[in-house]
Amino acid sequence: MRVLVYFEGSCEPFDIPSDQTVGSMKQMLKETFLVQLSDDKQVRRFLELSYGGAALQDSWALCDVGVTSGSAIRCLIKNERRPVMQVFNAVTGETLPVTGSEALLRMSVAGLKTMVSMQSGLPVSTFRLSSLTDVQLFDCNQLQDYAIEVGTTLRLDTWDGWVEFLHGCLLGQRLKVQSHLSEERSVMRFQLRVALYIAASLGHLDLAGWLLERGVHSEEPVGVHPYRQWCHQTTHQDAGKSPIHAAAEGGQLLILKLFISRNLLSVACRDPVGHDPLKIAIQHGHRDCVRYLANKLCSVVSLPNISLPMRIYRQTKRWVSLGRRRVASNPFQYTSAPFKGRVGDMLLVDGFNQPQMSSKSRRAETKPRKRNRVKAVQHLPLISRSLPSKRPPQQLPSLQSVNDFKETQKRSKQDVKHRDDDAWNKTEEGDNRFTRLPPVTRGGTPNSVFVGSPLKSSSVLTASLESFSQHCGRTPRENAIYYLSIARSLYSLLYMFMCM
Repeated sequence: MRVLVYFEGSCEPFDIPSDQTVGSMKQMLKETFLVQLSDDKQVRRFLELSYGGAALQDSWALCDVGVTSGSAIRCLIKNERRPVMQVFNAVTGETLPVTGSEALLRMSVAGLKTMVSMQSGLPVSTFRLSSLTDVQLFDCNQLQDYAIEVGTTLRLDTWDGWVEFLHGCLLGQRLKVQSHLSEERSVMRFQLRVALYIAASLGHLDLAGWLLERGVHSEEPVGVHPYRQWCHQTTHQDAGKSPIHAAAEGGQLLILKLFISRNLLSVACRDPVGHDPLKIAIQHGHRDCVRYLANKLCSVVSLPNISLPMRIYRQTKRWVSLGRRRVASNPFQYTSAPFKGRVGDMLLVDGFNQPQMSSKSRRAETKPRKRNRVKAVQHLPLISRSLPSKRPPQQLPSLQSVNDFKETQKRSKQDVKHRDDDAWNKTEEGDNRFTRLPPVTRGGTPNSVFVGSPLKSSSVLTASLESFSQHCGRTPRENAIYYLSIARSLYSLLYMFMCM
């Protein structure tokens, strides 16, 4: 049969059998039109045949797709850029392409995690990257340190027992997220922040509203896992991003309106680089978000007795938060700790223990319940064995043994009395600084019996001052001068703060 082939503005007739495949026809057109094709690691140049607006596969026969004599087939040359590397997502089972030039191979692992986070919607603190040989890629290293080449496939793994939780967050299923929260309080708080970040990035309005009702703030950074607090100095920079920054990156206008309606100051929240949501929206080209955020920044805040521009309102709130930080940073009052962990909590240090990020399912994490084994039926013992044996009757103690017991009890009372008398004499002869507590009274009236004389106020004060001077190494006069200077400095700080 004769078909017409359109190629680069020309139409040429070709006589081909009806059962010929598309792949063999492509080879014939390549030799006829002298087309140079390439199939390297970066760019793929190939021919594509289309009939009726649909692309034809190489394994198809022309008669099977309805090509008859006199049909017109379009021939196109297409260039397809291959991804530099691929990342297999163990949470969703998808493969994410990382496109670009070979210069990406000279970037850091932290930069690659930022790109993967934007494509997958997962925060950088919820996953790790590793090679197919299970070699973990640390953020501080370069990709060249791990011999990453073009076309390499990496693996994305999350925390053990988090697969179902993250899958529910990506789908926006509130009940699934709620049922897979951790039992540990610190880990559960981290999971709630992660869920709000994912909901803001993907636009799950129902899940975001439920998380805000549970007390999660849109301007609060996601942070790191509580197990990795020891490595907070080497944390990825994007761990300081907030859910409102993710909403601005993804262009989620409804999420931005929800966050700003709950907290008006979140419109000025800045990421670790120093960009606010308006600048992030401008960088990603989301016009609707830019228009809304710009109107909010230029709006007026109405208070009960006054109306203030947004700029002055933000500055006032900033001063209040600054004062709270100064009060909290008082060197003479320990109010916070660098680590919020407790004794017995788990800590993960890079390079020293297992990362516990192998994407294990929560079902595999839970231990199987022990089944009660059915015990064999045991025969009851004979009645004759369970009955008590006949024992000889017990004899009462003799009268002489009773008299001996009374004499020993009387001697013990006399010994206790002599010991009390000795203690009385010792306290009278020595220093009268030690007293004895009164005995426990069993009657209605307490017996206020003390051994020794009562303490004088002057002796108590002198002893306390001597012990305090030995402890701190200063005399009472020096201590008074020291604390007066502290009070004067605090008074000056308070006065400066009130004048601001």
